[in-house]
Amino acid sequence: MSRKTLKVALLQETDRGSRDANLDAIEQALRDAAGAGVELVLLQELHNGPYFCQHESVDLFDLAETIPGPSTERLGKLAEELKLVVVASIFEKRATGLYHNTAVVFDRSAVIAGKYRKMHIPDDPAFYEKFYFTPGDLGFDPIQTSVGKLGVLVCWDQWYPEAARLMALAGADILFYPTAIGWDPKDSDEEKARQREAWITVQRGHAVANGLPLLSCNRTGYEADPTSVGNGIQFWGSSFVAGPQGEFLAQAGTDGRELLIVDVDMERSEHVRRIWPFLRDRRIDAYADLTKRFRD
Repeated sequence: MSRKTLKVALLQETDRGSRDANLDAIEQALRDAAGAGVELVLLQELHNGPYFCQHESVDLFDLAETIPGPSTERLGKLAEELKLVVVASIFEKRATGLYHNTAVVFDRSAVIAGKYRKMHIPDDPAFYEKFYFTPGDLGFDPIQTSVGKLGVLVCWDQWYPEAARLMALAGADILFYPTAIGWDPKDSDEEKARQREAWITVQRGHAVANGLPLLSCNRTGYEADPTSVGNGIQFWGSSFVAGPQGEFLAQAGTDGRELLIVDVDMERSEHVRRIWPFLRDRRIDAYADLTKRFRD
């Protein structure tokens, strides 16, 4: 890339109780970001409402929207008005009975520049996503924008080095992770610390292994299990931006709304990859077994 620095913002938010209230808060944050000279804003996963996957209910499919649809129309108009690149996150209704967890990118325009459908879908206590989301079918292809090629992934994808690597191999300039992850409130403080640090560490590792800056935007706040069966989730925030050696450029707190703004040096990847040429030294002739589920 030719640009030297890119001013970015991550909007770490709580659920405001309705789609319109959440989008109102996002609109104000986008205006604040634009006023601060930001060029790109990353929103958290499924930002239009609560993290609804704590339980399984067919009624919750009513939350899904088509793309394009009402939310993408509103966000696109804001991206065009404010001349922002926006990475959004939508519960997509692709067809009757077919739904995805989808990131949508706007490039200073109301026109959708590209989208990515979440590839890795979890099914764990309080994270019953396989009930709602069909695995993505768009592959790991960066989205071209005016600020570079964006390697957009989503939440559970963040645990998989293969996903980040494939984005890097396709020429991504930055890695992005809109995410919704948190603690079971009944876990011990020690377990909570281990989980949060693992989440941070694995993503910093993707930045290091690929020599790329990385943005991870998480939600914050407590959301109860509507069925009262589970303990709810305390989303741990901690949104952050890392450089291509995994260095922290900025990090949000664990328990509050925050518009995190930081300048990213877009020339550092070139310098880092020259001294740490990991892509050059990959033994692609020896990796065939990576396509197997297990080497048994």
